[in-house]
Amino acid sequence: MTTTIRTAITDADYEAWRAVRIAVLPYERCPTLAELRELDRPGRLMVLAEVGGEVVGSGMADRSGDGEREALMPRVHPDFRRRGVGTALLRVLAEHAVAQGYDMAGASVDDEESRLFAERFGFKEANREVEQVRQIGDEPWPAPPTEYTIVSVAERPELWAAAYHQVALPTFPDMDHPSALKVSADEWEKEWINDPAAMFVAVAGDEAIGVAGLMLDSDRPERAEVAYTAVRREWRGKSVAATLKRTSMAWAADHGITEIYTWTQRGNDAMRRLNEHLGFTYGITSISLRAPLPLSFD
Repeated sequence: MTTTIRTAITDADYEAWRAVRIAVLPYERCPTLAELRELDRPGRLMVLAEVGGEVVGSGMADRSGDGEREALMPRVHPDFRRRGVGTALLRVLAEHAVAQGYDMAGASVDDEESRLFAERFGFKEANREVEQVRQIGDEPWPAPPTEYTIVSVAERPELWAAAYHQVALPTFPDMDHPSALKVSADEWEKEWINDPAAMFVAVAGDEAIGVAGLMLDSDRPERAEVAYTAVRREWRGKSVAATLKRTSMAWAADHGITEIYTWTQRGNDAMRRLNEHLGFTYGITSISLRAPLPLSFD
């Protein structure tokens, strides 16, 4: 049967898009309908793949975090693979990327079948991230530090905007990316926090010196993703990150969360060691891929 690719427009379309995303990546938090709507912006394309009127796949094309390539995310429900649906999705997403002026595409895969599929179209490995997982039990709140304080963004909402300038912008270049992330203040407010009560800021005097917290998952409220964790260079080596993470783990225990997880880039050995020290174990490996545009479908 013919595969039809159409743009997701209605709320029902977005929920169908989410259903495929959750079926393909059940171990990752999926943005809510409200979040997807809020994240709409010019140039982003969200599509559905249908066979016989049934939604069997979904896709997204959007600029990458560093703005230097278009991220392509074709996804096919596990029950409908090996029928050409993924190729049809990728073709539409790649054509959109070219129309947006990009000459490089990015993608991420977590399994061998997806890696082989991507390599057929010229994608090659550029980096790896590893999942680190921590079971949450009876987590004690850390002792209050003496050189700084830890507060939630819910307690002091103004700190999140301050943390963008005082923590995020100085630390983005430290991440293991070929180019530093380009995150606007508006994106920081919309995409990097979803519950102010679960996000924490370390404050010394009038300055934000570190951030850490959790991104809550309304589909699986017992799990949460570790949010961006960073400490200004001059405060590193003073247990600020560990204290922030222990605070978020204690908060998780108090709010019925039984598992948290994070993705750590290949070159971020310091964060991996910290997570190991805090009891995280290793899970899935995600491979970041790159390919020049336009893709070849011959």
